[in-house]
Amino acid sequence: MDVLLVDDEAGIRKVVGITLADMGHKVHLAANGDEALEVFRRERPPVVLTDIRMPGMDGLELLRRIKEESPDTEVILVTGHGDMDVAVQGLKLDACDFISKPAGPEVLEIALKRAADKIAMRSRMRHYTENLEELVRQQSEKLVGLERQSAAKEAVEGLTQAMGGLAGEVAGEFAMFNALPCLVSIQDRDQRVISVNRLYRERLGDRVGQPGFAIYAGAAGEGLDSPVARTLRTGQGQKSREGLFGPEESLTAVTVHTAPIHSANGQVDLVLEILVEASEVQRLQDELRTTRQRYQQLFDEAPCFITVQDRHLRIQAANRRFRQEFGPATGGLCYQAYCGNDRPCFGCPTLKTFEDGQPHQSELTVRGKDGQTVNVVVWTAPIRNALGEIEGVMEMATDITELARMQDHLASLGMLIASLSHGIKGLLTALDGGVYKVNAGFRTGNQEMVQSGWEKVTGLIGRIKGMVLDILFYAKKRELQLRSMDARDLASQVAEAVVPKAEQLGVVLNIEIDANLGVFSVDEVVLSAALVNILENAVDACLEDKSKPEHTVSFRARPDASGVFFEIEDNGIGMQPDTLARLFSVFFSTKGSRGTGLGLFIAKKAVDQHGGRIGAVSEPGQGSTFRIWVPREQ
Repeated sequence: MDVLLVDDEAGIRKVVGITLADMGHKVHLAANGDEALEVFRRERPPVVLTDIRMPGMDGLELLRRIKEESPDTEVILVTGHGDMDVAVQGLKLDACDFISKPAGPEVLEIALKRAADKIAMRSRMRHYTENLEELVRQQSEKLVGLERQSAAKEAVEGLTQAMGGLAGEVAGEFAMFNALPCLVSIQDRDQRVISVNRLYRERLGDRVGQPGFAIYAGAAGEGLDSPVARTLRTGQGQKSREGLFGPEESLTAVTVHTAPIHSANGQVDLVLEILVEASEVQRLQDELRTTRQRYQQLFDEAPCFITVQDRHLRIQAANRRFRQEFGPATGGLCYQAYCGNDRPCFGCPTLKTFEDGQPHQSELTVRGKDGQTVNVVVWTAPIRNALGEIEGVMEMATDITELARMQDHLASLGMLIASLSHGIKGLLTALDGGVYKVNAGFRTGNQEMVQSGWEKVTGLIGRIKGMVLDILFYAKKRELQLRSMDARDLASQVAEAVVPKAEQLGVVLNIEIDANLGVFSVDEVVLSAALVNILENAVDACLEDKSKPEHTVSFRARPDASGVFFEIEDNGIGMQPDTLARLFSVFFSTKGSRGTGLGLFIAKKAVDQHGGRIGAVSEPGQGSTFRIWVPREQ
C-alpha cells in the first residue's frame, strides 16, 4: 500500500520509513501536519501513520481534516505512554488504530494489516451492493419489457402512423414483426393477404394470396363483417373479439386489432391486422404478475434496508426489513424515520446523488424504532425515467453494528494490552528483585531475608495473575451459569476470601451477614469475584490513607422481598467527585500503574448480567460505600 508517514523527528521518519519500505509499502514522508495535508491531497494514500504530539497541527487535528476530505482513509495514531486519553479521543474520531512508541516492525505490521483488512472489507461490501443494484436493474428492465408486450392495443396505434410510409414495401416479410408474440398480416383492398409474420405462418400456414377473412368463424368468416372489411369501410382502426380456426379446425378466441395504411392520395390502400390470442394475453399477464411478485420478493428479502426516495427525501417505497427496523415509513421523510431529526443528515448521500447523478456511499449511525442505535453503511443509486432524468434515488443501508462493536472491542483490547505491557514489565522487574532477595537469603542463611523476599514474590505474582484474569474476563463474553444457592453461603465465601489480606495489612474487617438471607439464583463464580474485587479495593483504599490511626472495612448482607443487598463500607482515602463519576468506566483506575482499569468495570458488568444494580457514594478523606442489589430470580 501507499503509506503517508508523519513525524516531526527526522530520525524516526528515516527508521520507520525504511521499516515500512522493507515490508513492501511505498512510503511518503511529511515532517508536520500542514506538509502532511499537502502530500495527502497530492498522493491520496489509503493509510496515514501519524505522530500525535507535533508542533503546529497535531495528529488529532490532522486526523479530523483527513476524515473530512476522505472518510475511507485509515489513520493510525502513534502515541507515547502518557497519551492514553488522547489516543481514546483519536479512536472516537474514527482512527483505525493506535500504537505506542517505539513502534517495532511487528507492531507496525499488525496495525497496517488491520487497516488493510478494513479497506478490503469496505471494498467487498461495495462490490456486493453494486451486484445487488445490477440484479434489481435487470429485474426492472424485464418488468418494463413485459408491460410493453401486454399493451398490444397501444403498440398498434403507435405503429399506424409509421406504416403509412411502408405501403410500397409489403411484398416481402417485415422483420420488425417477427419478434412480436402475436399474429400479424397485411391485406389489400380485396382482403387478400399479401404479407405475414413468422408466427402467423407457423400457426395458420402460408396464406399469402388467400382471403384473410377465411380464418374466422361466423359472419366475419364470409368477409362481409370481418375486422379488415370494417376498416376499409370506415377508414378507422378496429378492435373486436373473434373466433379463429386453426389448422385442425380447432376454434380459438382472439382479440383483433386493425389499422389503416393510407396511400399518397389519402385512400386506405392496405390494412394492418394483428391477432392476439386470449391465452397469450393471459400468459403475459400471469408472467407479469409473477415477475412483479419476484421483484417484490427480491426487494423485501434483500439483506439490507432499502428505500426509494424523491427529491424531498420523502420515502416512496421501503422493503420489509426497513419497515421492521424503523417502522411503516412510506410517505414519511428519510431523516425522520432514521434518526428522528428535523433536517437531513450532514453529507446526505441521497441528496448528493440527486445533485450529480452518481452513486454515493457513507457510514451513518441511525436509531431503530426501539430506540437502539444502528451503525449502517449507506449506498445510493439514481433511478431514471425514459428520458434519462433522475426521478428518484434508491438507498440501500447495510447493518454493520456488530462489526463496529467488534472493532471497538478489538481497539479497546489493543489499548488495554498497550497500557498493561508497561505495567507488567515493571512487575517483572520487581519480581526479579524479589527472587534475587530470596536467593541471597538462601546463600547467606538469612531466614528473615528469605521470608521478606518470598512475600514480595508472592505479592507480585498475585498482581500479575489478577491482571491476566481481568484481560481474559474482558476479552471473552461469558454466559452466566446460574444455580440456586443459599445467599449466606456466597456472602461467607466472599468474606473468607478477603480476611487473610485484611489481617496481613492490619485492616479490621467487620462482617455482618443476616442469618435469613434466603436463596437466590446466581452464577457463583462471577458474582463472588465481583464482590471480592470491591472488598479488596476497599482494603487498598484504607492503605492509601495515612491520616487515621485505625482503618475498618465493613461487609454487610441483608435480604429484602425480591433480592439481596450487599454493602461494602470503608473509612479509607475516599474519592473526588470526578473520580466517582468515572468509577465504572473501562480502563479507568485510581491505582495508577498498579491497576488494570478493569476491576470495577467487570464488577458492574457482572451485576448487570444478573439483572441487579450497583452504586457508590464517597467523601474525600472520609471513605467510600458500595451498595449492590441482586434479584433472587433472573
